[in-house]
Amino acid sequence: MKPLWIIKIGGNVIDNPDALDIFLKDFSALDGAKVLIHGGGKIATQIAKGLGVETQMVNGRRITDAEMLKIVTMVYGGLVNKNLVAKLQANGTNAIGMTGADGNVIQAVKRPVKEVDFGFVGDLTETSINDHTLAKILEAGLVPVFAALTHDGKGQMLNTNADTIASALAVGLSSRYETKLIYCFEKNGVLTDINDDNSVIAKINPHYFEALTQQGVIADGMLPKLQNAFDAIANGVKEVYIGNAAKLSDINQGKDFGTCLYQN
Repeated sequence: MKPLWIIKIGGNVIDNPDALDIFLKDFSALDGAKVLIHGGGKIATQIAKGLGVETQMVNGRRITDAEMLKIVTMVYGGLVNKNLVAKLQANGTNAIGMTGADGNVIQAVKRPVKEVDFGFVGDLTETSINDHTLAKILEAGLVPVFAALTHDGKGQMLNTNADTIASALAVGLSSRYETKLIYCFEKNGVLTDINDDNSVIAKINPHYFEALTQQGVIADGMLPKLQNAFDAIANGVKEVYIGNAAKLSDINQGKDFGTCLYQN
């Protein structure tokens, strides 16, 4: 099978023009087929504030009511997405901006109300990814750039976690491609000490992940990111990496990149 890079870019890089330019140049230089996934939460929060719409968060997750859904759809699917596509075109990458609704490639279900009503937030299922249509787009030589938005198949857009979308895309395309999933953000990888960028854990398998979680080394936002990663590995993804967006070129040069997650 041909290789396929599935890369998710973190918000702190999107918010830094210089860092973003370096990342997009390195992303464009990656050999073979590739997909980029992004969010844009900080920008959405800023614009919401300017429009007088209050941002509500629970455990780091955004409450997406009807007004906030309008904003994230505009920001993620419009402002951020199209700027990324334009910059990639400038780097010689024939990118196409997408949400899950485009081509019906990612269909989600609205998150059920339990302790918290998250509003118009989408959860993915085993059948969410339309790999047939995505494969046609990739075979046409296009590079999909996904905003963190899906749809329910009944006309409703849904805000969906970008890390989860990246993992689901990697799994959904693993029967057609040798998929490698990379989470790029501002840190050098999974760290033993959050204040020491040199304390990178080179490799983590599920057993080591469980031990690190019990020790409290992996916590907060890193915990769901790694859970998504190991779910992807268990379901057909070849390799998962977590590392610094500024060092993405190391992948092309055959160097070690960030933290590598692997199966036993």
